[in-house]
Amino acid sequence: MKLGIIGGTGKMGRLFVPVFERAGFEVLVSGRKTALKNADLATTCDIVIVSVPIHDTCRIIAEIAPLMKKDQLLCDFTSLKVKPVEAMLASKADVIGLHPMFGPTVSSIKGQTIIACPARAGKARTGSLLKVFRDEGATCTITTPEDHDRMVAVVQGLTHYVTLCMADTVRRLRMDIRATQAFTSPVYQIELSLMGRLLSQDPALYADILQQNPFVPDVLAGCRASATELAEVVNSKDPELFRSFFERNSRHLGNYCQEGQKMTDTLIDCMVEK
Repeated sequence: MKLGIIGGTGKMGRLFVPVFERAGFEVLVSGRKTALKNADLATTCDIVIVSVPIHDTCRIIAEIAPLMKKDQLLCDFTSLKVKPVEAMLASKADVIGLHPMFGPTVSSIKGQTIIACPARAGKARTGSLLKVFRDEGATCTITTPEDHDRMVAVVQGLTHYVTLCMADTVRRLRMDIRATQAFTSPVYQIELSLMGRLLSQDPALYADILQQNPFVPDVLAGCRASATELAEVVNSKDPELFRSFFERNSRHLGNYCQEGQKMTDTLIDCMVEK
């Protein structure tokens, strides 16, 4: 069985090529400099996966959708799902939207999460594809495109927004990063590492995640409201107001407060050992 990855010469494509090869697929890839073109994959492969930047995804799908037939399966590896899935449904092929919840720098997909949005595919076909990932140790979550985009507006959108705000605050304060490390705490080191990790990557990816998800603006409005309220609490110098704000949020997290404590303790121990 042939599986084609459009954009397969990119980092994410290269991560998944051996995954599918180990599952027994003959894997073909297309890219800007390959002899094979996108149309070649669309007309010859049983499964086609579009793995290109978010802002190019719908355009590429629109190019190949008319070429695909009912017995084929069309997927994508995009961080958003509503618009790409809608574009794929214009084809005659079965459709499953996919979103690996990790970057291509991971050493393997073991222990990672992959989201699946079966839009036009039966349980057997969906299960067969997801088995490839599960056999590699990945966890698969099945949901709808709308629920996916709403959830990642928090999981990715809010996370990246807060990290970028922290980095920009440090810049605005003209803080010397190296100088701050002489005063570092374990938590600050973790936060600093997250800033460095994000800012070492392609800004276009994060621009797409934050600017193209229709659910992000409401999430960011909620974040700004929280920041405003917390600033007012801090400026009040009233410890009871702070306690109320703090405990309201600890109650919402519930048992995860303890889980988070254990997880970060493990991270800190690993940092000390290194």
